[in-house]
Amino acid sequence: MSRQIRYIYNEQTRAFEVDRLSARATGYKTGAVLLGGIICFLIFFFVFVQHGNASPKELLLQHNNRILAEQIGMLEGRIEAQDAVLLDLSLRDNLVYRPVFGMEEIPAEERGAGLGGPERYDVFLGLDNGELMSRAARQVDQLTRKAYVQTLSFDEVRIYSSRAGDMASCIPSIYPVNPKTVTISSPFGTRLHPVRQTIIFHEGIDLAGPAGQPVYATGDGVVESTQINFSGYGNVIVIDHGFGYKTRYAHLKEIKVTAGQVVIRGDKIGTLGNSGLSTGPHLHYEVIYRGTQINPWNYLNPDISPEEYNKQARHG
Repeated sequence: MSRQIRYIYNEQTRAFEVDRLSARATGYKTGAVLLGGIICFLIFFFVFVQHGNASPKELLLQHNNRILAEQIGMLEGRIEAQDAVLLDLSLRDNLVYRPVFGMEEIPAEERGAGLGGPERYDVFLGLDNGELMSRAARQVDQLTRKAYVQTLSFDEVRIYSSRAGDMASCIPSIYPVNPKTVTISSPFGTRLHPVRQTIIFHEGIDLAGPAGQPVYATGDGVVESTQINFSGYGNVIVIDHGFGYKTRYAHLKEIKVTAGQVVIRGDKIGTLGNSGLSTGPHLHYEVIYRGTQINPWNYLNPDISPEEYNKQARHG
């Protein structure tokens, strides 16, 4: 189609002439179109050089993937912040809250155990940002596990704290025999074994006295086990007092309780004897706290006998 030419009437020459202004405007328009084409070409060339043969749809996906990677990075940062908070709670739990009630620490490997095996994260394989998503998923799972373990621990602490008033009666704090009828024949600590004649660590104290006299529970608790032996500790009773405490009564002549039986401080549980590997009638008595034998002397109150405590507890 030929370009249309405009004419205007010239009053001086009294004739129609070509509109020169219109031709100039047309030239400007043509130049603008050419300039616009050049700019578009340069933009296309820049995009082609930077991204190869990527289509607009692919470019959009690449842009979205970059945004997703940034969001995953921000998520990892928040996860690390919450993990630091949980670490502080777990330290206080293990070092302050649980020891107050004689509870065992929760091992780090138990707190940080993962959920499921490595195949749990195979769903991310082959995806864009798959490695980032897999790592973030692992962190979320570990955080979930730690929070779950900490919640269970706080539930345990709450239960123990509700029983805090019972601690006074559960902690072993009286003589297991009448202190007026016995003497300490062997203290807690390193000593020469009276039979084997070797240096050993004595994990309790020996209270020597007349055979057959009563042996008492030194705190409220539950009989964990009873054993009748002809060697070693001989006839033995172990009582679990809760709050991390246990007591052992060895070389007994008789056992008056059974496993699972509930006992109260001052209850008669057996009689002093000479069973097992022993050189004479005595009671081997241990106080065990959180799995470790500690010096029973720190828990003995010589001012009150088990009989006197028993009488006060029942009639006081």
